[in-house]
Amino acid sequence: MQKLLKQKYQPDTASIREANQIHTMPDNLEEILLTIGEGLGHSTDLVIRRMMIPTVPPCKAAIVYVDGLANVKEILDSLLIDYRSGDVALPKLDDIAPLPLIKEYLLKSGEITGTSDFETLYHMILSGDTVILVDGYSEAICASSREWKDRGVTEPSSQTVVRGPREGFSETLRTNTALVRRKIKDPHLWMETRQIGRVTQTDVATMYIKGVVDDSIVEEVRTRLARIDIDGILESGYIEELIQDEAYSPFPTIFNTERPDVVAAALLEGRIAILIDGTPFALIVPAVFTHFMQAAEDSYQRSDISSLIRILRYISLMIALLAPAAYIAVTTFHQEMIPTTLLINIAAHREGIPFPAFVEAFLMEVTFEILREAGIRMPRAIGQAVSIVGALVIGQAAVEAGLVGPAMVIVVAITAISTFIIPSFNMGISIRMIRFILMMFAASLGLYGILIGIIALVLHLCSLRSFGVPYLAPFAPYNLEDQKDNLIRLPHWALLKRPSFVSSNNREKQTYNPPQKPES
Repeated sequence: MQKLLKQKYQPDTASIREANQIHTMPDNLEEILLTIGEGLGHSTDLVIRRMMIPTVPPCKAAIVYVDGLANVKEILDSLLIDYRSGDVALPKLDDIAPLPLIKEYLLKSGEITGTSDFETLYHMILSGDTVILVDGYSEAICASSREWKDRGVTEPSSQTVVRGPREGFSETLRTNTALVRRKIKDPHLWMETRQIGRVTQTDVATMYIKGVVDDSIVEEVRTRLARIDIDGILESGYIEELIQDEAYSPFPTIFNTERPDVVAAALLEGRIAILIDGTPFALIVPAVFTHFMQAAEDSYQRSDISSLIRILRYISLMIALLAPAAYIAVTTFHQEMIPTTLLINIAAHREGIPFPAFVEAFLMEVTFEILREAGIRMPRAIGQAVSIVGALVIGQAAVEAGLVGPAMVIVVAITAISTFIIPSFNMGISIRMIRFILMMFAASLGLYGILIGIIALVLHLCSLRSFGVPYLAPFAPYNLEDQKDNLIRLPHWALLKRPSFVSSNNREKQTYNPPQKPES
C-alpha cells in the first residue's frame, strides 16, 4: 500500500502565503488546515473535525464545513463506520489507498468532486459542501451536503390567480430548478450554471429547451452574463439592469416572475429563463410588450373568458395612461367637447378652486402615489386599510376644503384602480411614470399635446428590442399567425405553432385536434 504518513513539520507563514498565491494545495494535512483557517479568518462558524481513517496503517484525515450550511451527519456516519466488523463488505481493504477508499467506497453522498486549489476549495466550503482532506494527498474531496433553512414552496404573493397552481419559487436555487423540472420532464431542458459576483459568488442558472430556443439568443445571454463584473449579486434586479437592452427606457425589456408555471410556459415557447440563488424572482428573455399584459391565469380559463379579460386589461391600460391628461386637456382647452349639462356641473363644482386643472390633478396623483407606497411599506395587517381609508378621507376632505373638485377625485380613483389591473408590476410603474409626462403635455397643448406624446411613445416602443426581438412584436412587425395568442386567445386546440418572433426552431406545438361531439 502506498505510504501515506510523512514526516510532520510545523508550517511557517511564508509557505502558507506562497500556497495562497499559487492557489495549489500541499500534501500535508496540518498545513492545509492552517491555510484554510487563515484564509477564512478563523471564523467561528467554520468547523474542522479531525479523525483517523482505519486503514493499515491508520491515516489522519479531517472534514471542513460551515455550520448552518451543511448537514454532515451522513458523511460522518460514512467515514466513522467500522467497515472491518463485517457491516460493510469491501474487497482487499489493505490494498486500497485512503483517498480512493473514501471517494469510491465509503461516502454515501450523491455528488462528489475533487479539487487541488484553494480558490475552488473556499467556494465549495462557503457553498455548503463538506470538504474531506487526507494526510499525504494534495487533493481534497468535496461532498455535496448543502442543507440550509428554506422558506419552502408557498403561494406567490405578487402574482395570485383564481385558477392555477399555488406554488411559487423560494430563495433556494436548487428548489426553484426542481420546480421547473417537475413541469418539464424533457431531456432537452438544459441548464447552465455560473457564479457571478467577485465577493458573493452567486449561482446563476440559465434554463432553455434545446431545439426549441433560438441558439443566437442563447449565445447572446451567455455573452451578457459573462460580461458582468461586479462585487455582488443579491437579487435578480441586479442581473436585469446589467443585461437589459435599453438602460434609459421606462419600459421593462426583461420579464420577472415567481411562478414556476409561468417559467415553464415561457420555456415551451422558446424563451430563456434565468434563475438566481437567493431570490424567488426568475427572469425571462426575450420579453415583448404583450408579454407584460398577460397573466398566468389566461391559459387556465376558457378562451372566451381569457380574451375578454385581456381586452379589459388593454382598456384599463389606456384609462391609466390617458384619463388624467384627457381631463386636463378637455377642461382647460376644449370645453366645447363636454356636453352642456356636464360642463355646467363641472364649472359649478370647480367654482372657488384656486388651482388650475393640471395642479389639481398633479396634487391628487402625488397624494395617491404616497398612499399607495405607504400601504406597501406598512405592516400587512394595516397597510391596505391605511391606503384605502386614507384615500377616502383625504379625497373627501380635499373636496370639502375646496382644493379639488369631485370630478377630479373620480378621475384619479378610476385611474388608480385601472393601474392595478395590469398584471406586471414593472409595467404598471412605467405607465404611472408616463402618465405624469402626458399630463404636462396636456396642460401645455391640450389634446394636441397628448397626441404628440402618444406618437413619441409609440416611436420609442418601436425602437426597443429585447435580446434582438422587436418590443411591439407581433403588432410591429405585424404577423397574422401570431395574433392567435396575443390580444385575444384562441382555444388551445387552435394554437398549433409557437410564436415566430421568439424562435424559428421547431415551431410545431401540436396537431389540429378540435373537440368532437359524441356520436348519438
